[in-house]
Amino acid sequence: MNNQKTYSTTRLIFASIAGLAFFAGIVFWPAGTIDWKAGWIHFMIVTISMLISFIYLRRANPAVIEHRLRSHKGTKFWDKIWFGFFTPAFLAIYIIAGFDAVRFEWSTMSLWLWPLGLVLWLSGYLLFTWAMGVNPFFEKTVRIQSERGHRVIDTGPYRFVRHPGYLGFFGWSLSTPLFLGSWWAFLPALVSIACVVIRTTLEDQTLRQELEGYEEYAKRVRYRLTPGIW
Repeated sequence: MNNQKTYSTTRLIFASIAGLAFFAGIVFWPAGTIDWKAGWIHFMIVTISMLISFIYLRRANPAVIEHRLRSHKGTKFWDKIWFGFFTPAFLAIYIIAGFDAVRFEWSTMSLWLWPLGLVLWLSGYLLFTWAMGVNPFFEKTVRIQSERGHRVIDTGPYRFVRHPGYLGFFGWSLSTPLFLGSWWAFLPALVSIACVVIRTTLEDQTLRQELEGYEEYAKRVRYRLTPGIW
């Protein structure tokens, strides 16, 4: 047990370092310089938010950290295809932002919009983290986790919408162009949101068909993403 815990901790440390290194690269490489104040502020906000989220999850739902580090059998084939579209769309937010705001200066954005980005980020990331905190089955891919006793979660934010984590992610996508000062970055941001809406629909259909009790839950909690709308 101790060896397994040590392995998991080591894996988490290496994954975190690699993730932050990749994130720094995707922020600063398109800009062509590390002398970018907005880029560093955004990088620090994301890093600190993730650290706070990790501390919270270690207390509230440590299992979700371990399971989100690994790939699992049973992932739906359509979800693997979905990642092939979503991943480049999401990364393009940073690539275009760096090209636009620093390297080529295609557009300019008022600094007065930066606080709006902060509000979107904080509200979205808090909702995303809250959803992970109450849902032990919050993995990276869509599958029915039969080996873990997969069941419907209807507490926390799941009392209000069926996919609160995705709604929280919208805050990340929409805040990044505002943080980095790029109007053109909204294009891939909106594409990434459209991808998530499609995934929400497909995942909801899968859960209705394959997860016991989800159909009844969907009747109680009518909205997938936004209360009163959809």
